[in-house]
Amino acid sequence: MKLSYLIKGSVPLWERMLSMDTDARCDPEISSIHCNSRYVKPGGLFIAVKGFKTDGHDYIDDAFEKGAVAVISEKRIQGNPKVIEVKDSRKAMAAVAARFYGNPSEDICLTGVTGTNGKTTTAWILESIFNSAGICSGVIGTVNMRYGNNTFDASVTTPESIDLQKMLFKMKNAGVTHVVMEVSSHGIDLNRIAGCSFDIGVFTNLTQDHLDYHKTMAKYFACKKRFFTKILSKGPKASNALSVINIDSEYGRKIAESVKVKLITTGTERKTESDIKSYDIKEDINGMQGVIRMAEKNFPFKSGLTGHFNLENILSAAGVAHGLGIAPEIIIQGIGKCSSVPGRLERVENSVKRSVFVDYAHTPDALENILETLKERAPARLISVFGCGGDRDRKKRPLMGKIAVKYSDFAIVTSDNPRSEEPMSIIEDILKGIKDSNIVEYRSADIKNGFKEKGFFVNPDRKTAIETALAVSRENDIVVVAGKGHETYQVLKTGTIDFDDKEVLKNALIDFMGEKNEKI
Repeated sequence: MKLSYLIKGSVPLWERMLSMDTDARCDPEISSIHCNSRYVKPGGLFIAVKGFKTDGHDYIDDAFEKGAVAVISEKRIQGNPKVIEVKDSRKAMAAVAARFYGNPSEDICLTGVTGTNGKTTTAWILESIFNSAGICSGVIGTVNMRYGNNTFDASVTTPESIDLQKMLFKMKNAGVTHVVMEVSSHGIDLNRIAGCSFDIGVFTNLTQDHLDYHKTMAKYFACKKRFFTKILSKGPKASNALSVINIDSEYGRKIAESVKVKLITTGTERKTESDIKSYDIKEDINGMQGVIRMAEKNFPFKSGLTGHFNLENILSAAGVAHGLGIAPEIIIQGIGKCSSVPGRLERVENSVKRSVFVDYAHTPDALENILETLKERAPARLISVFGCGGDRDRKKRPLMGKIAVKYSDFAIVTSDNPRSEEPMSIIEDILKGIKDSNIVEYRSADIKNGFKEKGFFVNPDRKTAIETALAVSRENDIVVVAGKGHETYQVLKTGTIDFDDKEVLKNALIDFMGEKNEKI
């Protein structure tokens, strides 16, 4: 594929082009594209982008040494006709990647799900509905990327544009007709999705998160809103595009007022003006049932998911499916078949008569959602284990501490992914929100025989903290480990180690059962 074809076929890139030598000698055949110089192959095109930790422009020479035949750069390099200068190399990368892989999203029904919380669950439910409808679908999200019998690890929620277009290309070639993509604010702001043609945009909610990046909630919201007002409504499929907006969310109502494409609103019985509504919801620790109203008709449904937040996710998925013309009976069937989502209030089965869960909650709103849900359904006491990630928004740490002790009978503060920070430094920030609550702080010696009154305990070692939660529990208690959910690693200052909350819990439950048998 000629370089000139990649560039001239990418209008957003061409309009922002600052320099290009049109000499035929500088129009090489491009066999691969890269944004990481380590993976450059002979005949490849290297696109230099500024990252959070490193700058690709520092590796242009390395790329040429590995065989790159051309480079796209934001920096001018005098006397090298193989370097094309652009104003924004990320936008250029998205345009070139889409062109290189044949603009696969133009031939796929692409749904983008955005919001602070609920993206993964909404995508999972929608995939289940597609399966029930016999639709060949794929998912690109936080847990993984998957289609058919193929599953790939996901390092971020929304991949870099080259990886994203490559995955869409693979899906299209495998016969996938519908793709559900989780769209993060980073994915929007860093132009990872700039080369995608979306048919549908879904908004779940907006709560405090990523302020280390966006700085203010206003900027965070503006980024999410841009997905609907700029990307969806002005994309190649804008004339037939659809927005599905949760108007239980205040921010959702604001977006609904701004969209210029077809709109379907969703809401629980509190928001009866919505197009897709829920009524008569009954819930317990094992799931929910009720009525969903679509096309002015009522349809009873059951789900293994629980909590008001999951009801909102169910309605969002139903809204998309309804907008695509899938029969309500099929939608209800798909909802019923999605009984759990990895790392999202996921139950860890056991024989010790405890309800044990792991959850990805790592924002104040998400943590409050799951703890409030579990507390309302708790037959006995609620024990929580949680922490906060390092190198991220510090302002949410005391908020999460305050929320944890509000709903938990016993809260254990531990380490999450501390990254470059010291675990105890993060914990100290969390404790600022706990110590105002005037509840008991337990020490190791105090809890050997359990806890007698509401309180909290600090242990930066996550494994020990999880084991402690089970050790102090009694029959019918609920134990929830929050923050990491589906993740199978822990990021420390010294590097990344294997760590899976579910596996730690399973092993601790085995040991716990053994101790019980010994006592018997």
